[in-house]
Amino acid sequence: MTIKEICALLGGEILCAGEGNREIAGAIAGDLLSFIMGTAKEGYLWITIQAHLNVAAVAVLKDLPLIILASGRRAPDDLIERCNAEKITLLSVPQSVYEVCAELALHGLKGQ
Repeated sequence: MTIKEICALLGGEILCAGEGNREIAGAIAGDLLSFIMGTAKEGYLWITIQAHLNVAAVAVLKDLPLIILASGRRAPDDLIERCNAEKITLLSVPQSVYEVCAELALHGLKGQ
């Protein structure tokens, strides 16, 4: 699935557009930054409730082109600015992490 397709599927608010036509290889969910740094695979999307600047740094480090902020989390301006600079799509959705994972799995996206 592409980033655009995932954003359309989940709804929510796109806070930063990034590279909408990029294919997503899989998904990882987690809020512990060190876990994501040690586990996430390149090209995966990341589902989290963490909404601070360090999230973008981890996404850049692991080449994660889509960050989904679950449970209606709002991103501060510095996170949005960094995601814009790094061309990372940032999506805020009202669904819980569990609900996002379930929806993505239902549509064939593999998790980690």
